[in-house]
Amino acid sequence: MKLAVEISDAAELAPKDGAGSCNPFVEVEFDDQRQRTATKPADRSPCWNQTLLFDVRDPDRLPSLHVDVSVLHDRRLHDHNALRPHTFLGRVRISAGSVAPSPADALLQRYPLEKRGLFSRVSGDIALRLYLIHDAHDQQQAPANAAFQPNQQQQESVAAAAATGDPERVVRSAFAAAQPEQQQAEAESTAKSGHEPPRVFRSVPASGGGDRGGQEQQQQQQQQQPRRATLHAMAAPPPPPGQTVVMPKPAGPPPAPPGSAYGLVETKPPLPAKMGPRAAAAAAAKIASTYDMVEAMSYLFVSVVKARDLPTMDVTGALDPFVEVKLGNFKGVTKHLEKNPNPVWRQTFAFSREHLQSSQLEIVVKDKDVVKDDFVGRVVFDMTDIPSRVPPDSPLAPQWYRLADRGGEKLRHGEIMLAVWFGTQADEAFPEAWQSDAHGLSPEGMNSTRSKVYYSPKLAYLKVVAIAAQDLVPAEKGRPLAPAIVKIQLGSQVRRTRPQSSANPVWNEEFMFVAGEPFDEPLVVTVEEKVAAGRDEPVGRVIIPVAASYVPRNDLAKSVEAKWFNLSRAMTTDEAAAGAKQHGPFASKIHLRLSLETAYHVLDESTHYSSDLQPSAKKLRKGSVGILELGILSARNLVPMKAKQGRLTDPYCVAKYGAKWVRTRTLLNTLAPQWNEQYTWEVFDPCTVLTVAVFDNGHVVHGAGEGAKDQRIGKVRVRLSTLEIDRVYTHYYPLMALSPSGLKKTGELHLAVRFTCTAWSNMLAMYAKPLLPKMHYTNPISVLQLDYLRFQAMQMVAARLARAEPPLRREVVEYMLDVDSHMFSLRRSKANFNRITSLFSGAVAVAKWMDGICKWKNPLTTILVHVLFLILVCYPELILPTVFLYLFMIGVWNYRRRPRKPPHMDTVLSYAELAHPDELDEEFDTFPTSKPSDVVRMRYDRLRSVAGRVQTVVGDLATQGERAQALLSWRDPRATAIFILLSLVVAVVLYVTPFQVVAVVLGLYLLRHPRFRSKQPSVPFNFYKRLPAKSDMLL
Repeated sequence: MKLAVEISDAAELAPKDGAGSCNPFVEVEFDDQRQRTATKPADRSPCWNQTLLFDVRDPDRLPSLHVDVSVLHDRRLHDHNALRPHTFLGRVRISAGSVAPSPADALLQRYPLEKRGLFSRVSGDIALRLYLIHDAHDQQQAPANAAFQPNQQQQESVAAAAATGDPERVVRSAFAAAQPEQQQAEAESTAKSGHEPPRVFRSVPASGGGDRGGQEQQQQQQQQQPRRATLHAMAAPPPPPGQTVVMPKPAGPPPAPPGSAYGLVETKPPLPAKMGPRAAAAAAAKIASTYDMVEAMSYLFVSVVKARDLPTMDVTGALDPFVEVKLGNFKGVTKHLEKNPNPVWRQTFAFSREHLQSSQLEIVVKDKDVVKDDFVGRVVFDMTDIPSRVPPDSPLAPQWYRLADRGGEKLRHGEIMLAVWFGTQADEAFPEAWQSDAHGLSPEGMNSTRSKVYYSPKLAYLKVVAIAAQDLVPAEKGRPLAPAIVKIQLGSQVRRTRPQSSANPVWNEEFMFVAGEPFDEPLVVTVEEKVAAGRDEPVGRVIIPVAASYVPRNDLAKSVEAKWFNLSRAMTTDEAAAGAKQHGPFASKIHLRLSLETAYHVLDESTHYSSDLQPSAKKLRKGSVGILELGILSARNLVPMKAKQGRLTDPYCVAKYGAKWVRTRTLLNTLAPQWNEQYTWEVFDPCTVLTVAVFDNGHVVHGAGEGAKDQRIGKVRVRLSTLEIDRVYTHYYPLMALSPSGLKKTGELHLAVRFTCTAWSNMLAMYAKPLLPKMHYTNPISVLQLDYLRFQAMQMVAARLARAEPPLRREVVEYMLDVDSHMFSLRRSKANFNRITSLFSGAVAVAKWMDGICKWKNPLTTILVHVLFLILVCYPELILPTVFLYLFMIGVWNYRRRPRKPPHMDTVLSYAELAHPDELDEEFDTFPTSKPSDVVRMRYDRLRSVAGRVQTVVGDLATQGERAQALLSWRDPRATAIFILLSLVVAVVLYVTPFQVVAVVLGLYLLRHPRFRSKQPSVPFNFYKRLPAKSDMLL
């Protein structure tokens, strides 16, 4: 005999994951048998439709047994190292005596969930259907049941299906005929009413045998009431003991677990670097060896160099020539040159071979006119006669071609110099060529679509020490000198000293600035007197060029001599630098120490994912340890960013590693771009990060003004230290955009990454060296000052790259460098808290394991631990070898489970999918805030509540530390006296007793059997809890 528990669904469960949802599953226990359903992620009203079968060992004991149904929240979906993997959501306890004797008599009933304790937070209900399934032997001995006879035919079909062993056929046959009359009647009533019938809750029968009369009355009520039609109307055949029958799932795709849609997808593109030796040799004939990380893309290149002796077409004899390159529906046009019969263009066009729609290439020379352009001549090429070129072959030499008229007759005058060939993206002409899909753009728009390589400016820290000043004179005669300050300015960086009330003030304050080569901006030092609040009068000023010889480069952290500078309101830079005397009876002076600290590394990125850690001085830099190769292949499923303008997306990629930035070409109006561009960097430190981002070009559309910005699509980071040497990683990386409306997947980026080591010994030696240059540790910069300097360096890099041509715009650079990463985010705070929790989960697991050993939960394991403990005590020289051997074995064991994919953005770790919309809205708020006062007040109150909990935890930690200090501080004289006397006794005992004996006694005492343990706290614990702390001294 079997007991079947059909679990249909649940509704309005309590949220438990901190984001207003839960991950519920059901656990059923009957007669020491326990089974569970599948977990439904992020669903407060889950639908399981799952049947669990249990053995009824003794049918006579059935009325005295219970069926315990517990609904639990699975925490391991979000935290694999959670201390408590399950959280209680509610339970139902049903007497087994009230279970229906057959599936025909069972109804689907809804039970409200009950609390487990007084403080449990439970809500919702669950739909269950319980019945008994009799074996074939029991059915032969039992009398024939008239109500069961109509189902005899189905039972036979079910038994036949069970004999085949096919679970799908068993389920299909079990639910073939499920009371069609009642289902049809209920469907008709539901269709007429237009809404679902209300849920009817059933009372849970009392334990024990129960009242027989009450059961009969309940059965009569069930017969009178129309049954709720479900998918499980007939009994299933008896499967093997403990087998779980999975019911048919509801229509629609199942909900994906959190983070599943944002994983990496490994690919196997036909790259020469991933092929075998023979295939790679064959591929080398199509693409250069330096481009083995991308797929070959064939292009038709047309280089229009110049023309000569062109015939005149106008009456005036003037000629404004330009060239049209036609290939099917694609057309490229050069710029027109006014009144020039011998024009020089030097312009190259590239047509993708995939889009070739014609068998002829036509090059037409025309004369620019106001009304209609005049035809001058043309040259026609057959596509089959065009040669192919593969680097490293030399460039194809251009040749002179005689122009012909429309009929093909050669003209007397007019020649054009052309070069036409088939090549790949490895061709030298490819970066500067006008692409076929962008020929219709303006020259400015075309310029912004080309691929370019940029370099960050060379930055260095400028240290300025304001020491003192002499003979300061008030700005106005007849007024006493007000407190004086020094204002130091370098570009947009301004720092001030504290005020000093003296004619010869002494400050001795040090300031750091970020200076970038070629050091165009001078250093302006102004001495001001604070006359009133908000009013500063200048006393004198000196302008110092940073590139001057008296601003030395301090490469070796040597002491730099200070220098006196004359102050004047009208003194030139050269006079101030040369120390010239001021024309007049009197001159004020300022004492400064200036130096360019090139032994530091100027941080322009966050230290968590920095790509460059080299010092500013070239002679202090180490040699490279490897080469990083990146192939930007393609993207797919991009989000249309210009839907309002009737376009899709104009995507391009930007990659940064070290000081080198690369930008791919912009592909127009596509959601699946194919770039296939490869770039290379030198690697000086393997513990660095490569950053690649995708943007939508906002300057290719006609009418885009200066205020147009490139929209961000997504970003990918790859840490080099996680990559295997010489392995080509090809994956689709998910692109994600976090906005106030939530997390959104914006596409996938296809990358090929390879890290090649060129100096193994140097690379391994890097792991023993400090992360930053030595100057950061010998003369460290404060954290607050370092954050200020990092922000200034980011702004300087963004401003410098925005002036390039084509510009790498400020919004692009700021997104790549994470300028706003220092802003407060409640989402990041929760993510960091979860990181700390999972960090200590290992120690907590070890503590739980040790607690189980001490309580003898597994006697065999405890005995083995006793044996190991006695061996280590008898042979203490084996302790350290055992520990390190254990670490070695763990590392070897984990090698087979090492990650085979590079790390990427983890949405679960970032707490991005479960973040509340208001938290995201707060994260993307401006600084200072632009929200209404009531929203700011609500967020302030929320922050106060979070800070209150943090304050409580910090106070508890301080309390425990103060109790430890109170052991010897005599704050509690009796406790301190007891402690020092016990310390004396322990010292004497340890002095006269061998250490091994003490260790054995102490270890056996800690590992004693629970029979010899008390449930009360130990004496040392009670003594420590009674020690005084300073919490009672707080106001």
